[in-house]
Amino acid sequence: MGRHLLSLLLESAPARGEELRVIVRDPARLPEPVRERAEVVTGSHGDAEVVHRAFEGADAVFWLVPPDSSLAPEDAYRGFTRPAAKALAAHGVGHVVGISALGRSTPVAGRAGLVTASLDMDDLIADTGVAYRALANPSFFENLLEEADAIREKGVFTDAVAADRRAPLVAVADIAAVAAGLLLDRSWTGNGSVPVLGPRDLSPNDLARIMTEQLGRPVRYERQPLDDLHATLVGYGLDEAFVQGIVDMKRAKDDGLDAGVARTPDTASPTTFEQWCAETLKPAVLS
Repeated sequence: MGRHLLSLLLESAPARGEELRVIVRDPARLPEPVRERAEVVTGSHGDAEVVHRAFEGADAVFWLVPPDSSLAPEDAYRGFTRPAAKALAAHGVGHVVGISALGRSTPVAGRAGLVTASLDMDDLIADTGVAYRALANPSFFENLLEEADAIREKGVFTDAVAADRRAPLVAVADIAAVAAGLLLDRSWTGNGSVPVLGPRDLSPNDLARIMTEQLGRPVRYERQPLDDLHATLVGYGLDEAFVQGIVDMKRAKDDGLDAGVARTPDTASPTTFEQWCAETLKPAVLS
């Protein structure tokens, strides 16, 4: 997502008189043209010293927490963001656009694991006094890239929701485009959420059908019991509280977590699953 956003900002920001500053752990991973056109602050944006340097003189900040599976959800989201919240207030940053999740308006928002932690993070940022827009996202198309090997070798992908449960899904490039628009046009004030819902709701069975069509080979969906998911992730060495956060999020999604916002021309985004399969998943599976 950051890669998509940075590309969009590098294309549009200079013409508006905007300068870019990027926080990155390893500057060598940035393409040379990016290093030439953006100021680079080396380090983690969870580090107080780094964000104080990066936010000095900043008019707007894009905030995305990389989930840390070695921590409990509260620490992975709100704890990671706490130094940045202090720096936002200290430097008088005016606008922040953050990556968050759908679900705030639903009955399951308080028991949705990682999503609940993400919504708490939004509250922390909003309480600093900045103008804040939380991009309220459903699951990403890109999550299926983790299933590329299984799709290639077995013709199967898995998740924990009902096979016929339709829900919004979105491409990360579309989220980046919305973020870029908000960062470049800062006429908005106050706090709020901006849903990014993709063009239509899809079920796992819908995804299997479309992948079968796009890949030219049979693909089917297998539902994984939540207990099996928990055991598998703990077996990978993830923090047990973080794993429980994933399980609670999956359960909440199956209970309608992502169904609280209606799709309108303002909340829809353009990339279809068919298009994403052809451009992104197909090369990954057939490579």
